[in-house]
Amino acid sequence: MLDNKGFDLWADGYDLTVGISDEENTYPFAGYKEILGSIFRTIMEKPSATVLDIGFGTGTLTAKLYENGCPVYGQDFSKRMIELASEKMPDAHLYQGDFSQGLVEALQSRSYDFIVATYSLHHLTDDQKVRFLQSLLERLNEDGKILIGDVAFRTRTDLEQCQREVGEEWDDEEIYFVIDEMRQSFPNLIYQPVSYCAGILTLSR
Repeated sequence: MLDNKGFDLWADGYDLTVGISDEENTYPFAGYKEILGSIFRTIMEKPSATVLDIGFGTGTLTAKLYENGCPVYGQDFSKRMIELASEKMPDAHLYQGDFSQGLVEALQSRSYDFIVATYSLHHLTDDQKVRFLQSLLERLNEDGKILIGDVAFRTRTDLEQCQREVGEEWDDEEIYFVIDEMRQSFPNLIYQPVSYCAGILTLSR
C-alpha cells in the first residue's frame, strides 16, 4: 500500500482516464498509482539521486523527485509535454527527442543513478526495447538501476489471456513486456507484478 507521500504524488494533475482505469482495476492502468509510488520510494532511498526519465510526459513522477532534491534529466517526444513539465521543474534538464532513435546527444554524455520509464516503452518493438535498454545500462552509475513501470506479463500465455478478456479494449498498437522473453536478453531482470496487467521491471549493470 502507498503511504501518505505516495498518495500525494498523484493528487495534482492526475489524468482522469488513467485514474478511472486504476481505481476500477481495469486494463491498462490497473496498479498505476502503486507502481509510480513504489518507484518513487525506491529512488528516495538514495539522497539526491540523479534521475533520467524516458518519456516523462507532464512530469507526474519526476516533478515529485525534483521537489525532493533529485537532479532531473529527461527526454520526451512532445514539445507541449516538455513545456508543461518545465513549469513544474524549471531547473530540470529536459530535451525533445524520439527515444525509438535513442537518447539525444546531451543525455548520452552523462551517467545516472536511476533511469526510469513509466508507461512509455510499450511504444517500442521488442527488438527496439532490447537495444535501447542495453544502451541505457551503459549510462548507469555504479549500483545504478533502470526502473520500468508498464503493462507487462510473465508469459506470452498470460498476455494472450488478458487480451481475450479485454476484447475490443485491447490496444494493438502497443507492444507490452513479456518477462520470460525479455530475460533471454537480460537474465538478471527482476520483475515485481503489481496488478494482473502491469508491474515494475528492474535492471542493473
